[in-house]
Amino acid sequence: MKFSEYVQYDGLGLAALVQQKQVQAHELLDIAIERAKKVNPHINAIVIPMYEQALERAKHNTHSGQFSGLPFLLKDLHQEYAGIATSSGSMAFKKAKYIATEHSEIVSRWEKSGAVTFGLTNTPEFGIKGITEPEAWGSCKNPWNLKYNSGGSSGGSASAVAAGIVPIAGASDGGGSIRIPASYCGLFGLKPSRGRTPWGPKVSEQMHGAAMQHVLTKSVRDSAAMLDATHGSEYSSLFNIQSPIKSYIQVIEKAPKRLRIGFSTDSPIGTTVSKDAIQAIQNTAKLLESLGHYVEEAKPQIDGMALAKDFITTWFSQCAYTVNQVKQQLGAKDRDFELDTLAIAAFGAKTTATDYIQNLNGWSTYVSQMNQYFDHYDLFLIPSTASVAPKNGEVKTPAWQIPILKGLLKVDQAHVLAKGKFVEQLIKNNLQWVPFTQLANITGLPAMSVPLYWNKANLPLGSQFVAPFGREDLLLQLAAQLEQAQPWNLRYSSIQV
Repeated sequence: MKFSEYVQYDGLGLAALVQQKQVQAHELLDIAIERAKKVNPHINAIVIPMYEQALERAKHNTHSGQFSGLPFLLKDLHQEYAGIATSSGSMAFKKAKYIATEHSEIVSRWEKSGAVTFGLTNTPEFGIKGITEPEAWGSCKNPWNLKYNSGGSSGGSASAVAAGIVPIAGASDGGGSIRIPASYCGLFGLKPSRGRTPWGPKVSEQMHGAAMQHVLTKSVRDSAAMLDATHGSEYSSLFNIQSPIKSYIQVIEKAPKRLRIGFSTDSPIGTTVSKDAIQAIQNTAKLLESLGHYVEEAKPQIDGMALAKDFITTWFSQCAYTVNQVKQQLGAKDRDFELDTLAIAAFGAKTTATDYIQNLNGWSTYVSQMNQYFDHYDLFLIPSTASVAPKNGEVKTPAWQIPILKGLLKVDQAHVLAKGKFVEQLIKNNLQWVPFTQLANITGLPAMSVPLYWNKANLPLGSQFVAPFGREDLLLQLAAQLEQAQPWNLRYSSIQV
């Protein structure tokens, strides 16, 4: 098999060839590694290769799972592979040469499906940013245009899939980290409902279930089949969601009923939304109507800034906890972390217990408001991102702020910047590129980014759908219908890396 043939298949398609003995698992892996060696110097997607180990496993591939023999990549964050170094995008872990002692549960399930892991992908430090530019590994480039970023935090995985190294790669989403790079890289990205996929065994969940594990794919059916392979709790899980009645791969074989879909292009935090994002949603609305669905402009009655504040409180507090844990575990010092990470951790560390509980209590309000919205609409349609991908280096701390942050951190006073009116500005600075994704994380609702729009410069921007809790089936069903009505797979042939 040649690469020109390999890249035409999705994950299920390649695995079927292995099962039918038309190609050997190690042949597929050879192609994937050859492609990686060719394009990775340009895109910087794979940061921890494990080629030799994977080739040895592929030669003795005996898996009978649905993805038997499929080359696969993990995200270098919370997707640990026993015996392999992992960094979480941080110089602290990289310097310590941290080696995972056991598989994460999600990794075990991917391996059981037959996938052959051959590397870990680039991610921002601890996944805290919507772009992938860690100091530990450098910027991850967007295959559509190398001047642009792939997004974050699953940026390396998105870049690898878009560039044709693999058709599927591991990802996770705590504030949009599947949907943002899916939007920027023209991929399908589903964030499952709270509790749908496992963490474990070291941690039971992340951010009270706001963060979820899944994959980035080119095809809808690959995402559906991988969710079939991984859904369900494990021994340490705090959330035990009801299992689907039918397999997701079965569900997508049938078109959805006529859906009632509300949409909005307004930024929930009052920031600018690009013409591209507005056009993407308008085009998607027209496509939905042509398929027989009812679409009208309508948004839930949620205070977007209040939700963003609650998200930021949780996000920053999680960062503070993470930095403290890494210091204790590895003996890391402040110099081993990025300045932005230290600043965010400083903000989070000063959150009081009462403020944090008040923040969590607000989550139930947003859940209630979304449930009320879904009394009238089956789905909520919004942009995945406020614009197409930013250029590399475009999203960064302003140069004039750096000495101020360093000075305040030195005297343990960085948190003073997160007081008063500065809070709203802090939120807008952090979320202006990606104000639409946190809603699904806070409420635990499933959401997906569907690649239906490319601008005149051939840069993609995703359309995001949010569904009621536990209704991944509805999202996948609609996504399959949209994929059939407006196929996007042929667009990848225009990528020249």
